[in-house]
Amino acid sequence: MLGRMLDPSSSRSPWNEPSQGALPEVREIQLFLCGAWLKRGWADTIRGGWVSWVHGLAVAFFGWSLIVLAGRQFWLLAGAFSGFLVVAPVLATSLYAISRALEKQEAVNVALIVKTWTRWQYSRYAVRGGYWSMVRFGLLLGLAGTGWVLTSASLITLLTLQPVNTPADFLRYVVLSPQHYLFELWLNLGGLMAAPLFASSVVSMPLLLDRRATVMQAVLTSWQAVLRNPVALALWAAVIMLLTLVGLATGLLGLIWIVPWLGHASWHAYRDLVEASALPERMPPEERA
Repeated sequence: MLGRMLDPSSSRSPWNEPSQGALPEVREIQLFLCGAWLKRGWADTIRGGWVSWVHGLAVAFFGWSLIVLAGRQFWLLAGAFSGFLVVAPVLATSLYAISRALEKQEAVNVALIVKTWTRWQYSRYAVRGGYWSMVRFGLLLGLAGTGWVLTSASLITLLTLQPVNTPADFLRYVVLSPQHYLFELWLNLGGLMAAPLFASSVVSMPLLLDRRATVMQAVLTSWQAVLRNPVALALWAAVIMLLTLVGLATGLLGLIWIVPWLGHASWHAYRDLVEASALPERMPPEERA
């Protein structure tokens, strides 16, 4: 049954609408291609200039705001920061648009960002309400992130013997606690949620931005990419996590550079993984013939 569902050639697949055709082809890539993605992503970050950097600055300010709002409630802050990773593909949408514009040698400016967040929804070619596909997928990721924040906060507050109000408390009462089951449970539940979400989103948002596709098409394409390249994309997930931790460890200052870097690199990951030319481009109204 699952094999038939993942088979883009199946005429009974509900997401294979006649106007949109089969799922795009997914390529098999080299194991360490993520190094090339980082190199190209950094080049795009430099070329994008302040338009790229401002995304990282916005994320850093968001993180600082969380710290101020959470105060001494680190039990909530730990879940909020880890939940941020869930919705990161949505927040990086305009970074994907910058990389696409650089590919096409188009202007990168504020107008591009505004158009990315306001004009794509007017595309009325996609079926099943597909011109809202990016919004719908973003809401799904947002709900998943909220669910993890609540789950994380519940675990920490209900299963620790002492209040967890500071990072030192989290280290002492959760990570280094003699009852190691709590930290292991926290990590395992986080990984259990993160793995399928990563598989569902690794190329979904770039594909939805670039091509007229439904949410189902984008998610299945993303899963195909992971199933065909499990080791390479597991390595890519580890790189994303490592760089994000570096950004957090620098008091969020590192995120100013790391967020646009990873966003642009993720666009190049999509380009290498997916051959999407069979799907029509998603363009704003003024660019359509």
